[in-house]
Amino acid sequence: MPQNQFQRMIFALITVVITVHAYVFYSLFVVNGATLMAVTGAASVPDAIAANGGVYMFGNYLPVWAVVLVEFAFAYTLEVVMGSPCSFRLVRRLFDPQKTHPVLFETAIICATVALMCPSMSFLAAIFYYPYYGGFNFFALLADWLKLVCFNLPFAFFTQLFFIQPFVRTLFKLIFRKRKTAATPAADEAKQPESENGGADGGK
Repeated sequence: MPQNQFQRMIFALITVVITVHAYVFYSLFVVNGATLMAVTGAASVPDAIAANGGVYMFGNYLPVWAVVLVEFAFAYTLEVVMGSPCSFRLVRRLFDPQKTHPVLFETAIICATVALMCPSMSFLAAIFYYPYYGGFNFFALLADWLKLVCFNLPFAFFTQLFFIQPFVRTLFKLIFRKRKTAATPAADEAKQPESENGGADGGK
């Protein structure tokens, strides 16, 4: 688990980078792929996106990389400000981290994070991809939000629990284990002259 603010920021960064790419792929290829191909008559989803001139967002058609950047910016901000700290506080109300098995505690955090982030990001997505060319209706926005939650929640739960978070935590441990291993010899070398000086003073 991250031990300080810097580690929490890195952990959130790795998580969001993987998750945003997974969600863009899921939204374009799995959820809307057949519709895009039917509307454009293209034989594949990339061809359908190219025929459309990009992905519809904010009432315009943007390239896929721009969609990824927009979703990343909002998802990372939301994860750092709300998702990560709030999920940890919620889980601590139910489990004592000192007495709970780490696997159970981490699983509870993943579930709490999904429960917070999925509806939040789905609401933002409903705003991003709302068909503004037909006018705006608040109830239509709510309907789109609920539809996105129904699509995204199962995907978010299973991918985060069984694939994304295990990979992120393994990668995180490797990164900071190497940093800790590299820092240990340096610390030992810094202490060595002191011990040698202490031995010389003792001989006097």
